[in-house]
Amino acid sequence: MKPSMKAATFLLASGLLCTLLGRGNPLSCEVCSSDGSNCSGKLQTCTHDEDTCITILTEAKKEGSLVVTSYKGCAKSSECDSGFLAMTMNPENYMGSTRRCCQDDGCNQDPLPAFVKNHTENGLRCPSCFDTFTETCTSTQDALCVGEETHCVTVTGLARSREGLLKFADVKFAARGCGTENTCHSKPGTLVPSGSHLLTIKKTSCHPSS
Repeated sequence: MKPSMKAATFLLASGLLCTLLGRGNPLSCEVCSSDGSNCSGKLQTCTHDEDTCITILTEAKKEGSLVVTSYKGCAKSSECDSGFLAMTMNPENYMGSTRRCCQDDGCNQDPLPAFVKNHTENGLRCPSCFDTFTETCTSTQDALCVGEETHCVTVTGLARSREGLLKFADVKFAARGCGTENTCHSKPGTLVPSGSHLLTIKKTSCHPSS
């Protein structure tokens, strides 16, 4: 009996050790959010399910007012894609966002290079609309697609205060317009900082623009 109990105890201890070693140390990422092309913050420890450091730079134009927003923080790899996405609702309302995902401590401390959105019309057009507090919006006009925007995109998601104040609930939003192919492949959970808000994309659907 004693040998078998010792063997069982040894196997249990080995299993626990492997589990702890498998988890490793939590990742540390720079965390900040700011208007402008770069932000600076302290390294913070991510939660165990956040295995990625993210850096996001967004340029958004709303009703003619241009806003550039930078964001750094922790994320899940399942919700992070490196690359550029862009969407145009009309000439006065568009958004472009570039992001970098990495998996080493402090790897998001360097700023992202500035990007220039191509605003040259490419002859394509898509139904366009934007609405809040809903998961659908009805198009009343067409957007003129620009640059590499070759798809008609429908995006739904949630918006919250960028400061993360708990007393403000997430607000639903829906948008339709022209988008790049990368926008079509946005993962559920993709973050897009925009001015005073942090948008979370929940669902994206696309079809080639006409």
